[in-house]
Amino acid sequence: MNLNFTVQEKDFQQEVQQFLQEKLPKDIAEKTKNALHLSKDECNQWQKILYKQGWAGVNWPVEHGGTGWTPTQKYIFANECAKAGGPDVIPFGLKMVAPVIYTFGNEEQKQRFLPDVLASNVWWCQGYSEPGAGSDLASVRTTAVKEGDEYVVNGTKTWTTLGQHADWIFCLVRTGEPSVKNQEAISFLLINMNDPKITVSPIITIDGRHEVNEVHFDNARVPAINLIGEEGQGWTYAKVLLTHERTGIARVAISKDRLVQLKALAQTSPDGDNKLIEDAIFAQKVAQVEIDLLALEYTELRTLSAISTGQAPGPESSILKIVGTQIIQAIDELYVEAAGYYAMPFVPHQFHDDFDGQSIGPDMATNSALRYFNNRKASIYGGSNEIQTNIISKAVLGL
Repeated sequence: MNLNFTVQEKDFQQEVQQFLQEKLPKDIAEKTKNALHLSKDECNQWQKILYKQGWAGVNWPVEHGGTGWTPTQKYIFANECAKAGGPDVIPFGLKMVAPVIYTFGNEEQKQRFLPDVLASNVWWCQGYSEPGAGSDLASVRTTAVKEGDEYVVNGTKTWTTLGQHADWIFCLVRTGEPSVKNQEAISFLLINMNDPKITVSPIITIDGRHEVNEVHFDNARVPAINLIGEEGQGWTYAKVLLTHERTGIARVAISKDRLVQLKALAQTSPDGDNKLIEDAIFAQKVAQVEIDLLALEYTELRTLSAISTGQAPGPESSILKIVGTQIIQAIDELYVEAAGYYAMPFVPHQFHDDFDGQSIGPDMATNSALRYFNNRKASIYGGSNEIQTNIISKAVLGL
């Protein structure tokens, strides 16, 4: 395998570096580097910068505004963004619902929805999990009953990330009779969140942030033209979307950059005497994470190659999801260990939008506990890691 960049790839790398230096807002980069909250406006600001550059639809087909990049170019872009502090794009529109629309939607739906998704003119959220249906997604109970040219939707979705900002939600809904097999009764519906029959209730996470929500539908009326594909095929479409989501959850480039920063933090000497990186046990933990991350990186490159040919990620997305989230959590644990007593203060106002730049202890140390707590959910969302092992055993091992 040739691990060296070609001349053209090196030129592209320099182009990305120059773009990030000139166009990435410094305040957004600083917040991203220090795991501080980005507002909706800041997220949109960055995504619109990417759109203006023609770099918003990284994995989109060229005919719908995609970049047409090779897997290596995608790899370079992700790594340079992580190093510069470029935040991840909000995935629900660009990375999740868009592939479903351009793969399974009709021409009218593509023309209606895709341009606004690409330009980040609308904010999407995901309506999959329910109070009684999370990892067992086939058991969703939100109903959509067709009345004329509309669906009447009733039910509740939960863990809806950033739903308080959303203009639209893509939902799995039950359109079949109760006697129909679970998977064959599910449809994929796009719903305008401005409907007065939809209410959003906040769920405050352990780090004190309003990140997730419950979304309640009480006889919400949705035009039938917002149905993607055919009734009863939503489970098929959902599986395609989930492979894209799970691939993104791996977050290889971000973990690589965090590992670099962790090593720098461990080179400091909080007690004025010993550096943590000189501790053999800690150094061994860091080395093991680095080895695992390198192996994951090459798995991701193979997946990017498949996506570049127009395919959806296969069962390898489950491998990426499991190992990627395990690495994220392992790095969190090492940050807490490296921060030592600086990880102990839990002062939420230090990490909100009024953060004045004054922190306790080394940079990236005082919010390490908050990040640790928040990322405990990484092994659950997108389908729990236990579910992913089932998928691998069936689709890869044939068990």
